[in-house]
Amino acid sequence: MLSIGDFARAGRVSVRMLRHYDAIGLLTPVKVDASTGYRSYTAGQLALLNRIVALKDLGLTLAQVQQVVESAVSVDEIRGMLTLRRAELETRIQEDTARLAHVQARLRIIESEGKMSTYEVVVKPVPAVRVAELTGIAKSMEPLSIGPVVQGLYGKLSSDLGRAGLIPTGPAIAYYEDAGDEENVVVHAALPVDAVPSDEYDFTVTDLPGQPQMATLLHKGSMENCLPAYQALARWIDEAGYRHAGPSREVTLAYTEDVDGWVTELQQPIDKV
Repeated sequence: MLSIGDFARAGRVSVRMLRHYDAIGLLTPVKVDASTGYRSYTAGQLALLNRIVALKDLGLTLAQVQQVVESAVSVDEIRGMLTLRRAELETRIQEDTARLAHVQARLRIIESEGKMSTYEVVVKPVPAVRVAELTGIAKSMEPLSIGPVVQGLYGKLSSDLGRAGLIPTGPAIAYYEDAGDEENVVVHAALPVDAVPSDEYDFTVTDLPGQPQMATLLHKGSMENCLPAYQALARWIDEAGYRHAGPSREVTLAYTEDVDGWVTELQQPIDKV
C-alpha cells in the first residue's frame, strides 16, 4: 500500500486534494490507521483518481464527477469527452490569441496618435471585374468576426469553382455591406472568373463595377491586424477632402503559408465632398 504522500506524488495531485476527496466520499483510502489517522491507498486506486482529475478538467463540478464515477462511465466514453474538451480548449486558445492580436492593434493605433502615418495612399481608377462570389453573415466588422466567415466562404468557393471547371483569373476580392440591422455584416468572398452567369452554379457570377477613384494602400501581414491600415486610410480620406462612395474592398495580392508574407490592397471608393 501507499501512504497518502506517496499516492499524491504518483497521481500528481496534492495531499490536501486527496483529503478533500476522502471527506466528500469521492475517493476514500483503503485503510485509515485508527491510532494515527494515517491514510493508505493501493496503486489500483490511481485508475479512479485519473478519472476524477480528467472529469474535473473537463469542467465538471465534484458533485457531477461523483455522479459520473458512480455510473461507471467507460474508458471510451471518457476518451470521447476529453477529445471534445480538447477541441473546445483549442478553439478558445485560437480565439483568445486572435483577440489579443486585436487588442495589440488598438494599442498600436493609440500609441501612434499624433505621429505621421507610415502608409502611402494612392488614388487610382479600378476597372470593372467579373467575379464568382459567395456571401455570408458576420456578427460585426471586427476582424475576429469577419475572419472565420471569409475563410469559410473562400474554402467553399474554391471547391465550387473546381467542380465547375473554372480557374480564377485574378486575385481574391472581399467586400462588405451592412445587413440593414445596424449590427450584422454581409460578407462577400469573390474570385475573378471568365464565365457567363448561370443558375447551374453553386455560386453567383456578377460584375463588380469599376470605380473612377479608389483610395488604396497596402497592408502587409495577417488581416487580423488590419485595423491600423483601415484607420490610416479613413483619416487620409477625411483630411484630403474626400468621402466614402461605396463598400471597401480587400484585394489579396500575396497569400503565403506565413501570414507575415500576406499583402492585401485595401480599396475605398471615394468622391469629393
